[in-house]
Amino acid sequence: MTTPLFIVGIGGTLREGSTSEQALRLSLAHAAHLGCDTQLFAGPDLHLGMYDPRRQDRSPAEHNLVAALRRADGVIFSTPSYHGSVSGLIKNAIDYIEDMNQDDRVYLSGRAVGCIVCAYGPQAMGTTLSMMRDTVHSLRGWPTPFGASINVTQYPFGGAGQAADPLVLQACETVAAEVIQFAQHARNAN
Repeated sequence: MTTPLFIVGIGGTLREGSTSEQALRLSLAHAAHLGCDTQLFAGPDLHLGMYDPRRQDRSPAEHNLVAALRRADGVIFSTPSYHGSVSGLIKNAIDYIEDMNQDDRVYLSGRAVGCIVCAYGPQAMGTTLSMMRDTVHSLRGWPTPFGASINVTQYPFGGAGQAADPLVLQACETVAAEVIQFAQHARNAN
C-alpha cells in the first residue's frame, strides 16, 4: 500500500476566514479529496515569534511548522498582497524554512509548491505572485506552472446571498492538482 502524499498549506491572516485562508482551505480540501493527507497552518497557527536564526529553541508552534514542512511532499502558500508583496505573517512563516538548511532535503528541495495570492486588484496580484515564485525558487522548491490570483473586490467566495465564483473555485483546485501531480512525479523518480 502506498503512503498518501502529504501536502502542507500555509496561509491566511490573523483574521479567521480571510479570503486567503478560504482559498487555502479549498485547495487543501481538493488535495484531500484526491487522496492526500493535508495539514493547515493558518491564522493563530502562524502567530510565531519573529524568525531569528541565532535562537536555537523553538516554540511548539514553530517546531510543528518546521516538522510538517520536513515531511511534506508538497506545499501550498496562500497570501494576501500587502502593498504589492507577501504579508509579513506569511513571510515570517516562510523564514522558518531556514531551519531546514542542513537537512538531507535542503529547504524545499524536491517539493512542489503552489501559490495563491489574494489582492485588491491585478497589479498587486501580479507582483506578489511573482515574488512568491521567486521565493520558492530561492528555497529550491518547484513552483507549479499555475498560480491562483484572486481579486478580493469581486467577493470570490460569495457575499450575502451570493455563490462562490466557479472560476475561483477552479483556480484553487488547479493549484492543488498541480502540486499533487508534481509531488507524485518526484516520488516516482526516487
